[in-house]
Amino acid sequence: MKTVQMTLDDDLVKAVDKAARELGTSRSSFTRKALRSALEKLRMTALERKHRAGYERKPVRRGEFDGWDNEQAWGDA
Repeated sequence: MKTVQMTLDDDLVKAVDKAARELGTSRSSFTRKALRSALEKLRMTALERKHRAGYERKPVRRGEFDGWDNEQAWGDA
């Protein structure tokens, strides 16, 4: 693990410290989790954008997935 120095607004530090106390964790642990969460959100947003772009380039054709209707097990039989 690496120690880094950051500059944060006083209000942000207070809010982080309060949240960390409420969660029973440290400022560092809270911040690590928040950064991981932000990075995961960025990753998911990029994947969604890529997925959307793919469907814009090659939209679903009418009837393309109709063959799967018979393969689904709905459990009401």
